[in-house]
This record gives sequence, structure tokens and C-alpha cells, in this order.
Amino acid sequence: MTATYTFDIFSSLDGTASYGPPGDWGGYWGKQGSEFLAHRKAAYAGEQRMLFGATTFRQFMAMLPQLDPGARDAWFDRMLACPATVVSSTGPATAGWPDATVVSGDAVEIVRRMKEESDVPIRSHGSLRLNRALMSAGLVDRIQLTVFPVIAGRTGDEPIFAGGDDFDLDLLETRTLDGRTQELNYRPTLRTWPAG
Repeated sequence: MTATYTFDIFSSLDGTASYGPPGDWGGYWGKQGSEFLAHRKAAYAGEQRMLFGATTFRQFMAMLPQLDPGARDAWFDRMLACPATVVSSTGPATAGWPDATVVSGDAVEIVRRMKEESDVPIRSHGSLRLNRALMSAGLVDRIQLTVFPVIAGRTGDEPIFAGGDDFDLDLLETRTLDGRTQELNYRPTLRTWPAG
């Protein structure tokens, strides 16, 4: 058994993530068309386990009360229905996520064990620092990068790959959604450099 691991992230064209509240700027940057939303819903249709770092999980939990269940995007409800593992030493509250488990310890070893013990695919949406560490450890099988047609030079919250290692990327799949948003799926391979 070996589960595949997907690092799923939304990005501006200049490579930043946004944790902004729901609205016209932040998250989707106001570019969430019907094709994008249907595609996201389909991505969460199959069995999978979510993985989050503590910060991202807390952000999701803080956002939940602000989102009217009847008005929020269907893919978000499907993600909420997935079992979730939260890697944290501080134990964030999980009330509101139906099947969430908090585990503490070394994230690399936790995910290595998860991959070895199950064949259920693992998906992580966000959790940048966690996923940079998992990429460096060779545990990320696929990067699903959704690039929205905006530049967030002033308001982008965090460069997605800053501080990480160097990687070669094999393009596995690409699609254009709503005629403007790009989804790029890559297989990352750690780039090693000669000592010296």
C-alpha cells in the first residue's frame, strides 16, 4: 500500500497565496467561475484524506462560522466531509470538522507512515510550510497548482515556495478553467547540487 499525496494550492500569477476572508480579493481573487467551481467539486468526489498544518486548519475553522452552509461552495462541503489529519503540537479545536484528528510529532514521519499504511489518497490544501518540508522529504507525489489571473504584489500573504528547496517539475496535466484560470499538475523531483 502506498497512498499518493497531492499538494493542492491556489496562487496568484506572481506566486503568492492569499488567506483573505471570503469576498472579491483573497482566496479566489474574485475569479471563481462556474467551470472552476464544478471542477473543484469533482476533485473532492472520491475517497481521500485531508492533511493540514495547525495554522491552515485554524484558518479554515475560523472561516467556517462566516460561511452560510447554504451559500458556500459545494467543493468546500465535500472537503469538510473528508476525514482530516491535523499535524500540530498545540492541538487546535476540531469542533466543526466532522472527522478530524490532531496528531503531534515530526510531520515527515507522520506522513511517511500515513502513505505506507493506506492506499487512500492524501490531499493537502494550503499548509505551505508543512508542504515545503514534505516536498523536501520526497513525500509529495503531485503539486496541483491553480493559478488565478491576478498579480498580488501588494496584498499576497505569502510566497508559496519561498524558503523551499529546488525542484525539477514534470508537467502531468494542464487545463484552463473559465477561459482564464490555469490548473497545472506537476510531479516534483528534488534537485540535488554537487557539494562545494
